[in-house]
Amino acid sequence: MTPRLPRAAEPHGHDFLGAHHDRNSRRTVAVIALTAVVMAAEIAAGAAFGSLALLADGWHMGTHVAALSISVAAYALARRFQRDPRFTFGTGKFGDLAGFASAIALGLTALLIAWEALERLQAPVPIAFGEALAVAVIGLAVNLASAWLLGGHGHGHNGHHHGHEDHGDHAHGQHSHAEERAATDNNLRAAYLHVLADALTSVLAILSLLAGWFVGWTWLDPAMAAVGAAVIAAWSVGLARRTAFALLDADAPPELAQRVRDTIEAEGDRISDLHLWRVGPGCYAAILVVVSPEPRPSDAYRARLAGYPMLRHVTVEVARAA
Repeated sequence: MTPRLPRAAEPHGHDFLGAHHDRNSRRTVAVIALTAVVMAAEIAAGAAFGSLALLADGWHMGTHVAALSISVAAYALARRFQRDPRFTFGTGKFGDLAGFASAIALGLTALLIAWEALERLQAPVPIAFGEALAVAVIGLAVNLASAWLLGGHGHGHNGHHHGHEDHGDHAHGQHSHAEERAATDNNLRAAYLHVLADALTSVLAILSLLAGWFVGWTWLDPAMAAVGAAVIAAWSVGLARRTAFALLDADAPPELAQRVRDTIEAEGDRISDLHLWRVGPGCYAAILVVVSPEPRPSDAYRARLAGYPMLRHVTVEVARAA
């Protein structure tokens, strides 16, 4: 009879896409469809009525369709190559890669807005206030609807439970803020920041256009644009930092590492080496070396970590203490 493999050696999957992968993909597709419809309508109306403002905003919407398409492509590719053995720890980081690309796109958008604002401050141009206000209001409505569709992006409760029971204080509901943040779908967050950035520029545009129309403060339009560029740049830096840390395996919450140590070392054993990194939204892999005067099977140490649903791939090496 062929001996049964230990549990750690049994064939197992590497599905680290996050609990809401497909839902988030569908929501992003819906946002693209909504934005594309408004884009086509604005370009058609601008061409029909000779409105440069409508044409410009229509093409601006087109850039967001392109940026959001990166997010959708990442969702699709992650699902397509989910079982491809070339991806040793699955395809959960496709979203982080797309998020990093989106962060760069947001940064470039901020630079372009800032450059345009500087040119407008130096050489003001006539503004058709009524028409521009209508475009800004339409843009704001579309982006608020898009933000609603992408709602819930910031919550880290995306991890799978996969049959684990909650044990003690380490249950899912007791995760720290840092752990919840690390469980965020960075791809969906990037899409959300794109529509949020556009909503911000629409709000600032409406305020500045009203001030220019009724008070004559035409300088406020480029000034508000510069403020919006600064805020978008800050969002870009934050998103780039978060996604870069994930791509470089440097985003594991210290609190989670400490809990793993406390759990394993509670009975006199000691962790001599611990590697912990994120492999997808709400999913972590861990490699640990346990030193003990009375070593137990590696499965016994894995069983101690069963109360951590975020730990999806755990490798344990056991050594006898000298």
